[in-house]
This record gives sequence, C-alpha cells and structure tokens, in this order.
Amino acid sequence: MYQSKTVLLIGGSGTLGEYTMLELLRLGVKHIDIICLEDRISDDPRVSYYKGDAMVYSYLEEFLAERHYDGIVNFLHYNNPNIYPIVHRLLMKRCDHLIFLSSYRVYADEQHPITEAAPKLLDVLSDTVFLQNEQYAMPKTWCEHYMASTAEDHWTVVRPVISFSKRRFDLVTHTGAALLDKMAAGERVPLPIEAKNLVAGLDWAGNSGKLIANLLFKPAAFREAFTVSTAQNLTWEQVAELYVELFGLTYEWVSTEEYLKATNRFNYDAFQYDRMYNRLIDNRKILEVTGLTAADFTPIKEGLRIEKARYEAR
Repeated sequence: MYQSKTVLLIGGSGTLGEYTMLELLRLGVKHIDIICLEDRISDDPRVSYYKGDAMVYSYLEEFLAERHYDGIVNFLHYNNPNIYPIVHRLLMKRCDHLIFLSSYRVYADEQHPITEAAPKLLDVLSDTVFLQNEQYAMPKTWCEHYMASTAEDHWTVVRPVISFSKRRFDLVTHTGAALLDKMAAGERVPLPIEAKNLVAGLDWAGNSGKLIANLLFKPAAFREAFTVSTAQNLTWEQVAELYVELFGLTYEWVSTEEYLKATNRFNYDAFQYDRMYNRLIDNRKILEVTGLTAADFTPIKEGLRIEKARYEAR
C-alpha cells in the first residue's frame, strides 16, 4: 500500500512529525517532503526538507502549485480558526488524503472511558471567557467543525494525547526544560493531590507517530476523527513514579491552591480543563482502522527511557 505513495508533512520537523516520518519510512513510502522553519539536511534519499513558513498562505500556495501528494499531514496549529478554511481547501485539492492535527483536549470530562463520540468542551462548558479566549482546544474544535461542514470526504482528524519526546517531558503542567532543570537540581516538584489518581492523557511520541502514519491511505479513516493513544492509561501518580525511577525526581502532593501558586498558574486553561480531568482512553476505533495492536507499541516507561537517552546525547 505504501510503496508508491508520496507524503507531505507540514510543520513536520517537530515531535510528532519526526516519528510520523520514521514510521512512514518503515512502512516503505516512496518519498516524504517536509516543510519546516529550520535548515535541515536529510540523511535519507526518500526525505526532502524545505525551509519555509507554511502559516503564510502565499508560501504554501506557491509550494503546492505544481505538486500533488497521496497524503498530507498538517501539524500546524491555527490560533485563529478563520484562517483555516482557505488552507483546508488548498490542501484538499493537492492530495488524496489529508490528516489534520487536532487534540484530545477538545474532550470534556463527561464520558469515561473517552471515545471519539465523547462530549467536547464546547458542548458542555458555560465558561464563556474560556470558550471565547482559549487558544488551543477551542481553535482545534472550530477547525474540526469547519471540516465536518464540507462536502469532501478525504480528510481525517487526529486528536493526540500529550506526546513526550526529547523535546518535551510533561508532569501535569510542568513541562520541557523547566521540568528537567528542576529534576537535575534535585528540586522538590509540587504536584496537585487532586490529580494523583486521575488518568493522564500521556503517551510516547513514537507511539503517536506510528498511529498517525498508519491512518494514512485507509478509506475507513476518511471523514472520521481518532483519539491518538495507545491507552496505557497511567495515572499522574504512576507517571510521577516513572520520573522518580528514571530521572531521580523528588515530588510532593500539595493542594490545588498551593500548586497554582508554586507554578504561577502556568498554562492554567490546560490545568483546569484537561490535567484535572480523568483522561481514561478507549482506543478501539484507531486500532481497528490501523490494524495495530497493543503489542505494536512501546511502554511509556521505555519511551521515557529512550527520550532521556536522546536528550542527554543531544
């Protein structure tokens, strides 16, 4: 299925793009083009990098003027969803299958386990300030709504959970280099006790990239949305204990008030309307369409071990 296919990854040099590329190469695709902001040189003849800002419509339009792809995966995030329709129409004309990156954060805390039909934040929240001003889950939701309103069918929405890699490590709202610096310094990291037994929406980026790549070119994926998760469903306490074992983390459970004070309310929208939710995932839909099974995925602990080694070797 994959050997004759050409793929474009837009914004494809990041965490998810890198692992999607590697899985596509493993599957045997003919060629992958990647648009990114950095100067990158490929070490594989089947991969070509193009430096450019794909958020600029004129650049994307010119890039695609003489090109057509079997598949396009768009990893870009559109803070202003009013921009997306014109981009969507262009991409749909230039490929046979488009995958759009949404997020599991669109889901409310209404259904457990979460399936793709679970209520969204937009469906249940009365917090008008959040609904009108939040800059991640809400724009993703509006872009999804636009796609569902169109007549074309060769698109797919993916909703990945938090996907850690050497570029980012996550523990509730502690993230990235800041979390690594705290652990390296032996600093005691506060964690909100209310999140202790909540299932964390967390997975290894290698697993997420594998799932996204294996959705490409599957007719059963057309005009559908998929939660991208291996459903290992670790709680935040279990995740914290992995950081203890692998990184030497020291932490303490504190009240929500103490946590927010200690973190200066960092990423508060995600804290309130995601990290404090139970993110128990039912991933049967994506497994059915991709044909993957639990045996095809890397345990979260091993993923953390891999990314720790990659971070230290950078």
